Amino acid sequence: MSSIASSVAVACIALAALAAHADEDGAPRVDAAAVDRAKAEFAERMASKHGFDAEEVAATLDGAEIHTRILETISRPAERVVPWHEYRDIFLTEQRIAAGAKFWREHAAKIDAASERYGVAPEILVAIIGVETFFGERMGSYRVLDALATLAFAYPPRASFFASELEHFMLLSRDEGVDLLDALGSYAGAMGAGQFIPSSFRAYAVDANDDGRRDLWRDWEDILASVANYFKVHGWRDAQPVADPAMLSESWSGHEPENSLNLNHTVAALRELGYAFAPERDGDAKATILALEGSDDSSEYWVGYHNFHVITRYNRSVKYALAAHQLSQAILAEYRRAGESLAARSDVP
Repeated sequence: MSSIASSVAVACIALAALAAHADEDGAPRVDAAAVDRAKAEFAERMASKHGFDAEEVAATLDGAEIHTRILETISRPAERVVPWHEYRDIFLTEQRIAAGAKFWREHAAKIDAASERYGVAPEILVAIIGVETFFGERMGSYRVLDALATLAFAYPPRASFFASELEHFMLLSRDEGVDLLDALGSYAGAMGAGQFIPSSFRAYAVDANDDGRRDLWRDWEDILASVANYFKVHGWRDAQPVADPAMLSESWSGHEPENSLNLNHTVAALRELGYAFAPERDGDAKATILALEGSDDSSEYWVGYHNFHVITRYNRSVKYALAAHQLSQAILAEYRRAGESLAARSDVP
């Protein structure tokens, strides 16, 4: 976070703490007066740090709706409350896989261009769009302004982060013409087909066709290149593995994995602990070991490599990263199968 963003965001924490409470049944209750004070403080800081008109910012924020439903949703994200086998089944559906293969066929040239330019596997680009917004069909129904204001001014646990994102969103509106009042996104303020939060939009979005705009809602060249750029900047290694299923051998010793996002082991060290997985992997390669809830109440083991870690930079969840990887492989298989089927039909007289 920049020092400017920090100064704006930190000032919102105490006020946000006053703005949100919970009723006895746990439902969020918002103190409107505290929210108004937080908005006013934010407007003054945007003026002093970025030269905005404080009255205009205040008027804009006065029109932002505070959604208790957002407060409820962010308190129980699926990555935390849904077991792995159920979480996986949300995304690994026949419908989503078929839609992914269809999306790939329809946008093959743009997908290939982004993949080649940034050195990122095309299947992971397609899968990320599929996980995030069902290939652009479900980009969110909340106004980004409302979502960010709700979380910046009425959600103390992450008020600092979302105040910073609200700041970035206003800068996007001023500097690049993103519609401050009408832009739609997720309950957390993520935008477009790839669901970029405002700071990521500013840092990683790409104007792939040089039309003077970075459009992450409608322009598939920009969208695909932006997702690819995000992965490239965060270190994606082309033609390298993402994850492998693992089993416990008879020599296994140790505790259940902690599902770290960090690569705290090497492949060789995991083999020494008794994990059995793809034999061709480099023993010196960094890795993490994961244990996730299977449908039969047993653990499902996976080894994640460097590219798995890169996916967690897009969403800091091992479940998300593994679901995205598995979806990418399922879509790739379907894309190839459908292509072979079409080619076979074209050979028929």
